[in-house]
Amino acid sequence: MEWLEPAVAVLTGLLIRFGLPIAVTALVVWILRNLDARWQAEAEKVRIRPHSLGAEVRQVRCWESRDCPLEKRDSCPAFAQPEAPCWQIFRDDEGRLLETCLDCEVFREAPALLAI
Repeated sequence: MEWLEPAVAVLTGLLIRFGLPIAVTALVVWILRNLDARWQAEAEKVRIRPHSLGAEVRQVRCWESRDCPLEKRDSCPAFAQPEAPCWQIFRDDEGRLLETCLDCEVFREAPALLAI
């Protein structure tokens, strides 16, 4: 029984020396993971679609601003591809923007691409 007291003292010392830092580290990891998950959820709410070339998901589309009738929308190439900005679809044969796009409210109010 003479060895019991020193063994308990050694185990207590090891627990304090190693167990406490491991517990604190585990707590910090748990907090940081929860914080990261919350930030990811917030970022997902405002994420820009990768193929939208800077157009937000909630952006007004040209057929909405021009009040196009449903019959015209069905034959519209921009309506068929709502993930892309309409001015990217209505380029001329040489790839230039149409004059009507330059004066359009949807084009002028679209967010600009930021170089990352």
